[in-house]
This record gives sequence, structure tokens and C-alpha cells, in this order.
Amino acid sequence: MKLNNIKLIVSDMDGTLLNSKHQLPSNFEDIYKLLEAQNIKFVAASGRQYYSIIDKFEHFTNNITIVAENGAYIKSNTSEIAVHKIPKAKLNSIISFIRTIPNTYLVLCGKKQAYIEQHDAAFVSFFKEFYNAYQIVDAVLCMEDDFFKIALYNPNGAEENIYPFLNPFKTAFQIKVSGYYWVDVMQLNINKGTALEQLQTIWHISKEETLVFGDYLNDLELFKQATYSVAMENAHSAIKGLASYQTKSNDENGVVDFIQKNILE
Repeated sequence: MKLNNIKLIVSDMDGTLLNSKHQLPSNFEDIYKLLEAQNIKFVAASGRQYYSIIDKFEHFTNNITIVAENGAYIKSNTSEIAVHKIPKAKLNSIISFIRTIPNTYLVLCGKKQAYIEQHDAAFVSFFKEFYNAYQIVDAVLCMEDDFFKIALYNPNGAEENIYPFLNPFKTAFQIKVSGYYWVDVMQLNINKGTALEQLQTIWHISKEETLVFGDYLNDLELFKQATYSVAMENAHSAIKGLASYQTKSNDENGVVDFIQKNILE
């Protein structure tokens, strides 16, 4: 199978492009250069913080476009394309409520850095993989920043232990299960799909010219914004059900394998 008309490839990071050790495929830089030579744009789209994503692409940061914080922040080279802030007044009630959810850790994600109140060593160690720039503070709402997202972590699983509690807020916020342990809360109607739609408009690229990769529930809108969607072997069943194709797992370099076989060959 050869996809001849692709002009834009968008990939999720964790569970998709990155392996279980949070590393890029060893040959990704070579693949990226081959895509560039064919004028095919590559976008990394993640629930991660911008600084955490760009750190993975340290060898070619001047060329790559990043969709961070599940679509709340888009940056290409040195240019900001979109900044979707949550008004601070809107944060007060939901953060007060979040504090009542059992065994749940809160991360307030800002443009400058992320903010946490917990000193729990195990949580901080896990959290640091996804947030390079962060500060441990006494009260997150006392910080001055542009806030994109609230990220919530539960060590027993987010889909069962965080997401149901947030039902009262679903008309006011975009709430997505973004990983086994994580739920993300953004401005209403902000997600990876809306970010992709904005990039498609700017670059005059259609859905039919777009290929996307993903593995989890925060990739659903991304899949709906592209004609060609690829689920990882390790993907959530809902993603597999929506995908056009399936590829190998993230630990088997499924993204680059699919690109090599169906775009570059």
C-alpha cells in the first residue's frame, strides 16, 4: 500500500512515537530528513509540556512544529501559532473540587512552567519525565503565568478514578483521558483535533492529505480530522476502532515502520 498524496504527518508522542523508555526511534532523524526532502511536514502532538516535547527533538528543533498540552499551545520554530489560556477565575472552582478527589495529584500547566504542590518523591520522579520546566509551590493559584491546562494523575488509573468525578465540569471544560494515569482539563473545544484543523488551514492542507498516528483517548479528535489514521498495536480499543490502519507497537517503532513502508518506499 502506497499513500502518495500525504503532505502532513502528525504523531502523538507517548505510547506512539516514543518507546516505553520515552525515547525516539534510533532512525527517526533520518526518516524526518527524508520527509523534509519530499516536502512532507511532520508535527509532534502531545499532552506533554512544550519544553518536554522539544527536548526529544534537540537535534532539529528549528524545523519541527509542536502541538503541546493536548492542543492548547502550538509553536512552529520560534513562532507561536496558538495560545489557548484558561482564565484564572475559571480555574478556582474546578481546582477546589479536584482537591477532593482521592489519591489524585494536580499539575497546573503554564507557559513558563508547570506548578505542583506535592512533594511526594515517587510522584515527582514520574512527573519529571513529562515536565522539564516545573516548580513545587505552596499554592498553584498564587502563581503568575498563562495557564493552558490542568493535568491530573492517579496511580490507580485515570479513566476510573478521576474522569467520572469531573462530570459536573464537562460543559465548561474540555476533559480528556490522556493516558492510563492522566486526565487533562483544557478550555472547552480545545484538543489535538482543533489544533490540527488550525494547522491544516494555515498550510492549505486537506484532511485527505493528512496522516495521523495515536494510541490513546486524547487522540480521538486527531483521528477525526484526518482521512488516514493509524493506531498503534498497543492502542486503546476506542482508537483501534476509529483507525484506518494499525501498525506495530511503540516498542517496535510502529510509526517509522509505517512511514517507511507506505510513504517513503
